[in-house]
Amino acid sequence: MNAKRRKLIYNLSTYAVVVIAFIWCQMLLNSGGMTRSLKGQLVPICCWITMAVSLNLVVGISGELSLGHAGFMSVGAFTGIIISGWLQHGMGMEDTTLRLVIALVAGGLLAGVAGVLIGIPVLRLRGDYLAIVTLAFGEIIRNVMNCIYVSVDGRALNIDFLNPNLPGKLLLNGPNGAVSVGKIATFTAGFILVLVALFVVLNLTNSRSGRAIMAIRDARIAAESVGINATKYKMMAFVISAVLAGMAGALYGLNYSTLVAGKFKFDQSINVLVFVVLGGIGNTLGSVIAAAALTILPELLREFSNYRMLVYAIVLILVMLATNNPLIQQVTRNLAARVKRLFSKKQPKVSVKGGDQA
Repeated sequence: MNAKRRKLIYNLSTYAVVVIAFIWCQMLLNSGGMTRSLKGQLVPICCWITMAVSLNLVVGISGELSLGHAGFMSVGAFTGIIISGWLQHGMGMEDTTLRLVIALVAGGLLAGVAGVLIGIPVLRLRGDYLAIVTLAFGEIIRNVMNCIYVSVDGRALNIDFLNPNLPGKLLLNGPNGAVSVGKIATFTAGFILVLVALFVVLNLTNSRSGRAIMAIRDARIAAESVGINATKYKMMAFVISAVLAGMAGALYGLNYSTLVAGKFKFDQSINVLVFVVLGGIGNTLGSVIAAAALTILPELLREFSNYRMLVYAIVLILVMLATNNPLIQQVTRNLAARVKRLFSKKQPKVSVKGGDQA
């Protein structure tokens, strides 16, 4: 089986898993077979899947360690909330679907701008230095959000720093976070966002730019020696990842009635990184499955009450040990080889007849 066909099967399998999961969840919702707690987790699951896919673009495809992904998510979340509130209270827009789309686009664009601003100085760094700087960026964003106040007065949008006495309806109240948020996020919108993230990441990976990004990851000096601009392609992956994280944040923020900046602490970036590592670095389908499974797992463990996070940590450690076990890896490779043989075409035998012999 050639490489092009393998990539096609992998991409189709990834889309198929997401579509089948969406249809299954819709059937459970229609039949009433889903618990209330799991219903509330549907939109966050879509957000975390998008976050994992976007971070995998930086960590797995680009080969850079970023620990500030929650910062881009928070930028998108509060931008989406502010834009949605302004459209509703200032512009009188009652169409929730249109408001949600505009909020997602605005959250992604502003997160992309933040990605450019942070990427220009730090993408020349490598390894641990890049991780430390992106970690600091995430913490800076979180603390800045605690000091911003935003209100809508008529059609005017008022933004100030450390000044809660703004005229009109308050949308962002400093350390109290976003107040009176219109909960307009839907599971269908989350499903579409996941498909968009997969489309962008998978097509980028299989494109000329994606091959350049992976060449820089595997051998930067060799890639630069043949004329590949390492900073340009690393910036491309970083900004696209930030845009997708911002859109996920906007959807996440519009799924709650209130939201505080403390929701996007350092541990959220670590959680997303765990999704990527557990699913397999560079494996987009693995990131999708790991993000969904690890988001649902704490809800399934609620019967353990105060011990559920302890059980969650133990399960996570056991899974990580199992996925790094040589025996299990060998079994997985054998299964993969059998699947490849099933899909591979049998080449017909061609008999060559010789000419007339004297």
